[in-house]
Amino acid sequence: MRKIVAALAISAAVWALAALVFTLEQATLLGIVAFLVVLWTNNGLPLGVVSLLPILLFPAFGITPLGSVTPNYAKSIIFLFIGGFLLAIAMQKSGLHLQISRRLLRVFPDTARGVIYAMAIVSALLSSILSNTTITLMLMPIGLFITENPRLKVRILLAIAYGASIGGILTPIGTPPNLLLLGYLEEIGMRAPTFAEWIGMTAPVVGAMLLLMPWILGWGMRNEPVGRVETKSEPLSPEQKKVLWILGGLSLLLVLNTPVKPWYPGLGLDEKGLLLGAGLLLFMPGVAILDWEDSRAIPYEIIFLFGAGFSIAQAFGSTELAEALARKLAFVHDLPLWATLLTVALAISFSTEITSNTALTSIALPVMAQLYGPFHAQTLLILMTTTVAASYAFMLPIATPPNAIIMSSRVIRVKTMASIGFFIDLIGVAAVSLTAYLLWRVML
Repeated sequence: MRKIVAALAISAAVWALAALVFTLEQATLLGIVAFLVVLWTNNGLPLGVVSLLPILLFPAFGITPLGSVTPNYAKSIIFLFIGGFLLAIAMQKSGLHLQISRRLLRVFPDTARGVIYAMAIVSALLSSILSNTTITLMLMPIGLFITENPRLKVRILLAIAYGASIGGILTPIGTPPNLLLLGYLEEIGMRAPTFAEWIGMTAPVVGAMLLLMPWILGWGMRNEPVGRVETKSEPLSPEQKKVLWILGGLSLLLVLNTPVKPWYPGLGLDEKGLLLGAGLLLFMPGVAILDWEDSRAIPYEIIFLFGAGFSIAQAFGSTELAEALARKLAFVHDLPLWATLLTVALAISFSTEITSNTALTSIALPVMAQLYGPFHAQTLLILMTTTVAASYAFMLPIATPPNAIIMSSRVIRVKTMASIGFFIDLIGVAAVSLTAYLLWRVML
């Protein structure tokens, strides 16, 4: 109860301060959003419950009518996520993820830094197609028992958590902020990157981070002893082969569906339908990897969280709060583009340390879209920078689920995570802003 009271108190304070600057309607919206963010952060109510509150609170306080809020919980982009998660469940049920992990671990040397690199890269690659929360939970036992060396154990666990956050940006389905961006672009009528285009854009960021982050974690660990990593793997089972064929076929379709203008128009298929179709194929006779009971593993609370994020973004637009906040940030127009991108990446990355990256993204997207206007040439560049930076929070346990999970191991101190994570944050900001300025500016 105290957590709910704290959320109400902070909400009232935000409303009172906002009322001095914004309209009453806009101040009320900010107060409600503060209430939701605090509850998401302090777990005062279950995640799914908090995520459904906009359906009640926005109409009750005259922000948006009920009929405008509820469609946000059934946007087409959500079904892309459902398809992706069905594929993830199939990988876990068949054990394909363990086969992939063991084969990747064999590539790296059996040294302290080699194991750190191995666990970071395995975590990142798996988190690009599976929930980073799930991957961290699966890999943490390996990190805990791979060595008895306490210093190395801490670095390995950090590599798992940081790798999961880094890899999540590689695909549109890797982490919730990515899907929020795609849904927001669809809402405002802007063209979103295709699956393959997204990977092409984010791969340099992920690659740079996976080179530098493990190197920093491995600093001073050259002579640390390490136990032997279990890399023995069995031949693929029939179920694992089926899942692998479906993933391979889906990947091929996604590549063929990507237009290469002006030479190749693409297949013109809806990628949301492709992902959902691949997920449903797992239930079909002859495949039968999943049964309906397995669908209970879909994190419906995250789907509700998407709905809440879309609702907040819509409310920021309908109340003109996004434009009002953008006017407060008008000074960025006087900055060179590289400085604007760096400022946005810094602000979002460090703001994410104290709140949900999904909640922050849903708030930040409509604001950042108004910096130049929804259809300005640089707007998509700003929105991509915002979205990727929101996933790169490495300092505090509350920043991301992977951080919180490894903190539960009780072998890492907050001070250790914060001191190392601060430098990883800075590297992430530099990687995102440089890639945006040098590469995305040309591609978008």
